[in-house]
Amino acid sequence: MTFAEKMKNKAKGLQKALVLPEGTEPRTIAAARKLVDEQLASQVFLLGATADVERAARQSGTALDGITIIDTAVSKDIERYAQEYAELRKHKGLTLEDARTQIIDPLKWGAMMVRLSDADAMVAGAENATGKVLVAAFTIIKTKPGTKFASSCFVMCTDKKELGVDGQFIFSDCATIPDPTAEQLAEIATASSDSCRVFLEAEPMTAMLSFSTKGSASHPNVDKVTEALAMVQQKHPELKIDGEMQLDAAIIDSVGSKKAPGSPVAGKANVLIFPDLQSGNIGYKLVQRLAGADAYGPILQGFAKPVSDLSRGCSIDDIVVTSAITLAQAE
Repeated sequence: MTFAEKMKNKAKGLQKALVLPEGTEPRTIAAARKLVDEQLASQVFLLGATADVERAARQSGTALDGITIIDTAVSKDIERYAQEYAELRKHKGLTLEDARTQIIDPLKWGAMMVRLSDADAMVAGAENATGKVLVAAFTIIKTKPGTKFASSCFVMCTDKKELGVDGQFIFSDCATIPDPTAEQLAEIATASSDSCRVFLEAEPMTAMLSFSTKGSASHPNVDKVTEALAMVQQKHPELKIDGEMQLDAAIIDSVGSKKAPGSPVAGKANVLIFPDLQSGNIGYKLVQRLAGADAYGPILQGFAKPVSDLSRGCSIDDIVVTSAITLAQAE
């Protein structure tokens, strides 16, 4: 069973509600149809003016039965949502009147549905830039208690069954924070370890990657990794995490035993934390393109409730799989 199939099965078992804010976008409408037909959610919401959603569905030949359309401009929930939004943004001087105007934006509305548990998860980005999706998530859904920064991960599925979790790894952060501080890197490691439990259903073995292993090189970039490691170990002593560590020492047992003897992680890592976005982005694409691995993501992590961003070049199936992955986090 592929990773995508596992996530679909998990979503189907959980039966959570999903909001898709881009309700007039043709691929999103088609994906909503598949999500309902495959029973991957208890309810699927499309946001947009009813006439516009229905017109777009007719043009694409997609039936809307079983899908709930919400016209935010005339919804009975405007006042409730506006009051909550005004409270969230009062420190910015937002008035209730302005909140009523702003909250009908589909991305803000979808995020508010998730915040107030009217939906369990949100997926957007087929026609909105990542920045807009993240702003809605940061300002309304917000990060988990005790977490300052949201990040992202990729689930990488390789044919190297002897490595990671049956060939599967968490790579992070490959899409969100360009040059993380030690504090941000520590939170990335913690969130990615949680993602390992959710997506790979395995105990995380987290390696803080570097060009150095256990002091083999000296550089400020190495110092940042070791500082981040110390932060995680102090806050989460139960977590199996180690570093700084070169990639081969992290995943190859024979190398790990030589370069980092006694490490609980060396040679066994299933969560790989890259020191910055450049290395993370290059790393996942190398594995994807040269090793033929399947790359699922970027999956946002660190938010209080599940939200995912799509590539604007995504396919219908991409939206369906991303939705299943996001719903799987709503356990």
